[in-house]
Amino acid sequence: MSLRGSVAIAGVAEFKPSRFTVGETTLGMLARAAMDAIADAGLEPGEVDGVITANFAEAPFMAPATLVEYLGIDAKFAEVVDLGGATGAGMVTRAAMAIAAGLCETVVCTTAARREQRSSRPGGGSFSGRRIDRTPAAEFEEPYGAIGANYGYAMIAQRYMHEYGVRPEQLAKIAVAQRYNACHNPDAIFFGQPITVDDVLNSPMVVDPLHLLEIVMPVAGAAAIVVTSARKAKRLKKPVAWLLGAGEHTTHRSIAFAPSLTHSAITAAADDAFKMAGVRRRDIDLASLYDCYTITVLLTIEDAGFAKKGQGGTFVDEHSLQFDGDWPLNPHGGQLSFGQAGIAGGMSHVTEAARQIMGRSGVRQIRKCEYAFVNGNGGIMSEQVSLLLARSGK
Repeated sequence: MSLRGSVAIAGVAEFKPSRFTVGETTLGMLARAAMDAIADAGLEPGEVDGVITANFAEAPFMAPATLVEYLGIDAKFAEVVDLGGATGAGMVTRAAMAIAAGLCETVVCTTAARREQRSSRPGGGSFSGRRIDRTPAAEFEEPYGAIGANYGYAMIAQRYMHEYGVRPEQLAKIAVAQRYNACHNPDAIFFGQPITVDDVLNSPMVVDPLHLLEIVMPVAGAAAIVVTSARKAKRLKKPVAWLLGAGEHTTHRSIAFAPSLTHSAITAAADDAFKMAGVRRRDIDLASLYDCYTITVLLTIEDAGFAKKGQGGTFVDEHSLQFDGDWPLNPHGGQLSFGQAGIAGGMSHVTEAARQIMGRSGVRQIRKCEYAFVNGNGGIMSEQVSLLLARSGK
């Protein structure tokens, strides 16, 4: 089954990232982002018949139904997606499949992250909806300090450096380019704060070889998109971003079970997306790549087929990754400099690619943006979803 040209992203919405939220609920943020995206598409809530969201603490069960009830939408299709940082891109594919199958016609996909400042009072802090983790990783890895993502990506970076000899300056250039982009995006958390390669390399070492400025900034925020059928998209007054191709591949959860530390599931996902789209790598005008760490971007460049394995560092040296350069990467600043609002951080790559295709990115608008490649990454290079978006659905 091909999804080529069957659906388009018609509306986008995104909150300006903030360090913390006060008096917010995740449900409220999800709903506001969803309604903003619906309005941006030029639609009424009654025209939406599908809802996709992610798990959130206030509704640990029946999350889509909770959101449907809150929004007052009569949903023919409701889904929850749990692919970590690939969730945003994964929502697009699931919405497209549901629409192509005739289950619904217009789907709102919404994500959010509430982040409250820790309280010194007993019982203070944000509600996490904690549940007991009984996975193998919780039993056999976390007791020995293998907690969170930093250590896993540091292992990947160390192995990559051992096998291919990438220089720290090459990785730092990725962070510098995205900060340049963020300085042209007033909504970015690091707007107006440029950095240099030396700044990156002189920032504190968090987990060798990853420096502080090579790691995402956690923020609060929300993002949503509206995916609709080709029939409805053609009737809308505003430009849309057409979905030409999609691919997905998941290989593991724990880094201990990763088939390889230097080759990822991105290859399979990207190959499927490009094959479905009928687009060549050299046709891509924008790379909107999940960037939790600089090493993530380097591996994605290679595994998505833009550079040969081991040549990512050379590729970075030979190209300008700024939005006004010859190989634009994450014009909004990426999660490294725009901010990572939980699952909504991954969605930011979808919203930015859609805006660029629609020609709605203001001063950071890429001069020619006919085709955009989006990649979402979940876990520790575990879950991969690739999308090809285009200005035309033909």
